[in-house]
Amino acid sequence: MKFFIDTADIKEIKELAASGLLDGVTTNPSLVAKSGAANFIELITEICKVVPGPVSAEVAAMDYDTMLKEGERLAKIAPNVTVKLPLTYDGLRVCKVLSGQGIMTNVTLCFSANQALLAAKAGATFISPFIGRLDDVSMDGLQLISDIVQIYRNYPELSTEVLAASIRHPVHMLECAKIGADVATMPPAVLKQLFNHPLTDKGLAQFAADWEKSGQTIL
Repeated sequence: MKFFIDTADIKEIKELAASGLLDGVTTNPSLVAKSGAANFIELITEICKVVPGPVSAEVAAMDYDTMLKEGERLAKIAPNVTVKLPLTYDGLRVCKVLSGQGIMTNVTLCFSANQALLAAKAGATFISPFIGRLDDVSMDGLQLISDIVQIYRNYPELSTEVLAASIRHPVHMLECAKIGADVATMPPAVLKQLFNHPLTDKGLAQFAADWEKSGQTIL
């Protein structure tokens, strides 16, 4: 499974990229606004220099012609830019064109398996089903991941990767990995939570105490 982080905070991206655990980054207009970046193009350019893997940059337009122009502009920033498109009729039309040009695409705001099938037919590199937002309205977000994975496996000619999004906590991560999602994108805080376990902390504390008692040093 590939790990992406869902943020536009360049400081957090640099920190996690240095760990070697980061395979890519996803951004959206809300995250870009939250980052306080003054120039969207410059921000994506900087992220692409830090992270060699896919970096999702989302179009702002909703109509076909403008979305296509924006997508082509974003794709020129760097080879690892993934143009993020809405799961609408025009969004999928743009996805088909950009995919035909060899440009990576990420179709976002997926809430049904039928939508995911359409995105795959349009040649999307990634499909982003939103787990947490479905859970928020008393629907089963993880079941959607399972349904999409199963459908894609039925048709080997479909190359779209399942990018589990709107991940809220480590249990979402675990279940997505068990189901077989190709990628998970999560806030940096959730990725850092994956390290945590009370028995690890307890064991390290005991090791440190015993080592101190020994009076030895390594250096």
